[in-house]
Amino acid sequence: MTTTIRTHAVHDTAAVDLGPHAPKPTATTDGLTEAAASTWSNGRIDTGLWECTPGDFSAERNGYTEICTILSGRVTIEVEGQDPEEFGPGDVMVMPSGWKGVWRVHEPLRKHYTTIDD
Repeated sequence: MTTTIRTHAVHDTAAVDLGPHAPKPTATTDGLTEAAASTWSNGRIDTGLWECTPGDFSAERNGYTEICTILSGRVTIEVEGQDPEEFGPGDVMVMPSGWKGVWRVHEPLRKHYTTIDD
């Protein structure tokens, strides 16, 4: 017996409406907002699109790992004890469980993300 499994796809990621923006809870810049839309989830893995407005915010990855690809915009990631690193369109980053840092978003940023719970 053959089982068919549906493909989940998003085309033209720049045009996808992620819904209304809301204030980013960990923002250190007034007025920074974010929006996200999940494309697929199975309870342990979630993948989708996320975007935010320029500014700074702190972030931690506790209990999950995140892999993301920057689709548009630019961000500098600062992690204690490491040199700041800038990311832009086409760049991929992995933030393993336990990761902690600061995002300095220079222009509106959109990324594709996948999170994997520990």
